[in-house]
Amino acid sequence: MLEPLSEGLAIYTPVGDVLLVNEVLRNCEVLVEGKGLLVDLLPLELQRLDVILGMDFLFAHYASMDCHRKELVFRKPGFAEVVFRGMRKAVSRSLISVLKAEKLLRKGCTAFLAHIVVVQREKLKPEDVPVVKEFLDVFPDDLSGLPPDREIEFTIELLPGTAPISQAPYRMAPSELKELKMQLQELVDKRYIRPSVSPWGAPVLFVKKEDGTLRLCIDYRQLNKVTIRNKYPLPRIDDLFDQLRGATLFSKIDLRSGYHQLKVRESDIAKTAFRTRYRHYEFRVMPFGLTNAPAVFMDLMNRIIHRYLDQFVIVFIDDILVYSVDRESHEEHLRIVLQTLREKQLYAKFSKCEFWLEQVVFLGHVVSAKGVSVDPQKVEAVVNWERPISATEVRSFLGLAGYYRRFIEDFSRLALPLTALTRKNVKFEWTNKCEQSFQELKKRLVTAPILALPVTGKDYVIYCDASRLGLGCVLMQDGNVIAYASRQLKEHECNYPTHDLELAAVVLALKIWRHYLFGEKCHIFTDHKSLKYIFDQKELNLRQRRWLELIKDYDCTIEYHPGKANVVADALSRKSRLPKSALCGIRVALLNELRGSKAVVTTEDSGSLLAQFQVRSSLVTEIVRRQSEDSNLQKKFEKSKKGLEVEFELRTDGAIVKQGRLCVPNISELKNAILEEAHSSAYAMHPGSTKMYRTLKKTYWWSGMKQEIAEYVDRCLICQQVKPVRQRPGGFLNPLPVPEWKWEHITMDFLFGLPRTSSGHDGIWVIVDRLTKTTRFIPIKMTSTLDQLARLYVDKIVSQYGVPVSIVSDRDPRFTSKFWPSLQKAMGTGLKFSTSFHPQTDGQSERTIQTLEDMLRACVLQLKGSWDTHLPLMEFAYNNNYQSSIGMAPYEALYGRPCRTPVCWNEVGERKLVGPELVQITTNNIKLIRENLRKAQDRQKSYADKRRRNLEFQVGDQVFLKLSPWRGVIRFGRKGKLSPRYIGPYQITERVGPAAYRLELPIELARIHDVFHVSMLRKYIPDPSHVLQDQPVELKEDLSYVEEPVQILDRKEQVLRNKTIPLIKVLWRHHGAEEATWEPEYQMKKSYPILFS
Repeated sequence: MLEPLSEGLAIYTPVGDVLLVNEVLRNCEVLVEGKGLLVDLLPLELQRLDVILGMDFLFAHYASMDCHRKELVFRKPGFAEVVFRGMRKAVSRSLISVLKAEKLLRKGCTAFLAHIVVVQREKLKPEDVPVVKEFLDVFPDDLSGLPPDREIEFTIELLPGTAPISQAPYRMAPSELKELKMQLQELVDKRYIRPSVSPWGAPVLFVKKEDGTLRLCIDYRQLNKVTIRNKYPLPRIDDLFDQLRGATLFSKIDLRSGYHQLKVRESDIAKTAFRTRYRHYEFRVMPFGLTNAPAVFMDLMNRIIHRYLDQFVIVFIDDILVYSVDRESHEEHLRIVLQTLREKQLYAKFSKCEFWLEQVVFLGHVVSAKGVSVDPQKVEAVVNWERPISATEVRSFLGLAGYYRRFIEDFSRLALPLTALTRKNVKFEWTNKCEQSFQELKKRLVTAPILALPVTGKDYVIYCDASRLGLGCVLMQDGNVIAYASRQLKEHECNYPTHDLELAAVVLALKIWRHYLFGEKCHIFTDHKSLKYIFDQKELNLRQRRWLELIKDYDCTIEYHPGKANVVADALSRKSRLPKSALCGIRVALLNELRGSKAVVTTEDSGSLLAQFQVRSSLVTEIVRRQSEDSNLQKKFEKSKKGLEVEFELRTDGAIVKQGRLCVPNISELKNAILEEAHSSAYAMHPGSTKMYRTLKKTYWWSGMKQEIAEYVDRCLICQQVKPVRQRPGGFLNPLPVPEWKWEHITMDFLFGLPRTSSGHDGIWVIVDRLTKTTRFIPIKMTSTLDQLARLYVDKIVSQYGVPVSIVSDRDPRFTSKFWPSLQKAMGTGLKFSTSFHPQTDGQSERTIQTLEDMLRACVLQLKGSWDTHLPLMEFAYNNNYQSSIGMAPYEALYGRPCRTPVCWNEVGERKLVGPELVQITTNNIKLIRENLRKAQDRQKSYADKRRRNLEFQVGDQVFLKLSPWRGVIRFGRKGKLSPRYIGPYQITERVGPAAYRLELPIELARIHDVFHVSMLRKYIPDPSHVLQDQPVELKEDLSYVEEPVQILDRKEQVLRNKTIPLIKVLWRHHGAEEATWEPEYQMKKSYPILFS
């Protein structure tokens, strides 16, 4: 007796079809050699087989097979042994002579002459299909040339005030560039595209097709944003299927590159332009990816086939479905459609067309004479959907599942917990209700029923229900389900009384299925008894009156039924849950994934567990198999057998192990596979050599394992680029030589970013004598020109101390410009610039600026007025403070005696020095200062070198260059730290001094000085597996990424107490959308006007 399964079952056939089963025949008796064996049978639509006894049956009865004897033995404990022997007779394969054959024939023996003919099943051709063979010109092998002029052309209307948009081409891999060049040439040959000089330009990218080939796609998203939408309506999917009632034969026609069979209006061709690495092109035919393309092509198809629409043809964009009730009419209908395509010069792709079918997959549904059902291949995507982890993923799932909502009773109620997660300002929290809703929707889809097509003239039956969660209804005819409908309650409807909610469910059904019910007789069943008398009630509220007027437009009766389940359950009894056994088919994708991960997967099937996997590493199997190829490993094992080495032993599976660790043979291929999996796979994420060794040594052993792991990690290209050097900084300290005399060798630097004073000053020019440490603080403006700075330099320095012999400075643009070096050359002064990104070269100026900043802070807190009015006193104080490096104050080192101050007035005031004595004292002081400086430098070098290491490179070496990724952290938060630490590698072309090198930088880094301190470099360790691509890098002169805005994502206004500030959400280059920042609009317009063009 048939009984329903507690859960539905999806069975995948060897050819990939999906069979849905909801019933089972329990305890059927199968006679084997006269003895009965019980089995549960599932009814399937199989043509050539009566019964399939699968693994469940064989496993349950302890079956064992002897193929040689052709025996199947059942040895179930507690039961008698049953032996089933094959009925096939043994056939002698002995050869006989011709003479013996003649004798046997004379005796009347029957003889058969057999020969083998190789028959290859030929691919179906248009010539083989009835009617189609009359229209071979409609199915060309390819399209060539431009399409003819048609009654409509594709146009692109833009929003008023729109300026041309052009984007940089996307980067592509070498294989993609090769494919791009080939596909571009093909489009040019067909005259679909032509070279362009348009100001418009969209980037191109590739999308992989199902067969592995690449499809060229144009990213028209920016153009679509400024395009006026074409409101031409696309037909509703469910409306299309309603026209198929009574049809038994179907033919599906798919146009060949349908969009390319329509021209673009000449004035709009420039807007379709796209940019590639090779050239700028524009489309002459309608390209894919434009927002109005589906609507325009739908308009074209409706104009061409409008006479036959809804009679025997339905069209959805470039898909045409011809349907008929019998073979004769289908032949006529198919001939009419193909003749129309021939006349209009529209061409189809035969390999994608299907003809004379009793069942066809169309627009994600399976259509047959029985009705419309879900496409199992589409449902499989929902069944295999992993649990969502964000509101976006929930929306995606509901969007796909909602496509089939007409097949699922109470879809809205079931989806309510998931829908709640997608609402605005709702925290994403996956609860048990969400999990139940998620799983139930997947199960309902797998076991969705076939929805019958309505028949005109027969009564309809509607079952309605309402709850505090939502409204639901079912449309039926002759006991067959036509459709389901449901929706969640709106916020104001939650306050409706029960009577009004039940009436709202009735109104929902009448509105949704108006195209079915208008003019037809229908019976509405509800489990709310009072609705039965709605037509006779005298006191109705305004809402009820409004709804009653709508109900009166239909020929319907409202009847009470206590519990719609008694009626609807009959139609839905075959809907049930998915059992574990359904995993038999669905697990195929998981098996393939596991096998692709160097794993051997076997399955164990029993009556209760049909989806149990046993996974073991195929790599381990390969290691065990190839251990015999390592002679040294074999020798060690032989010694262990003789008791000479006790560490090695043989495992039960034949593997040689050392103290439980699998011995890896000395084969590079195997060791590299282990190292790659333990270091570069998604499960490892590039650990260090120590961690990697500790992990691997638990499982594997080979000689020199630790050293090989360290060398492998050192060679890893990713690690070399992203991991910091965990050693002391490279390069010993190399102090500048001690000057011979005062103000002959000086250093200088700028301090900017100070509050602007009433005089307009916002910076300080710091100039320090390297010998005496005497310092000058000169107030300047950020906008000061080089000519103004030169006048200050002559007035404040040259006029008082003479022309310096050398100047050490950083690489400020004011110093590196042509004017400043030219001025110093005319004066005879040599310029020495510090190494790129190595401020220690001019450490004296850097340290002086730190002290000056402290003095400025104290000035702001203690003294009144602008800071520049107190700057002379700061200079005085600095020059009269003791300097440990020279053993005295800078003033005393410069002038030979201490400066008179209120503190030491008497000490200096009465002392008189004559000229010769002053000269002698000054000379002695200079000697003392130079000696103190040498000692200080030696002491600093000794301290610094203890924290450094010697690092040298050779000319021709390849090195990585250290970046400054942290400079973007202020704007982008911690995510800004995810940039690579090193770029390159670049070749060393020259050694500059003891600790600096000149690099051969690419043209994109031409603005950056090419000499770097050794601490900024990291030696590149090559490996044959490295693929070094010449990737363009955009960096600032401080070696940080160029922060360039690329797109405005959103706008808002920030309301303050007295004003409103417009803000824009900006997407920055090298940063994802999650790192987009809100910026003041006026500031961005000033800094990046091109962003608003």
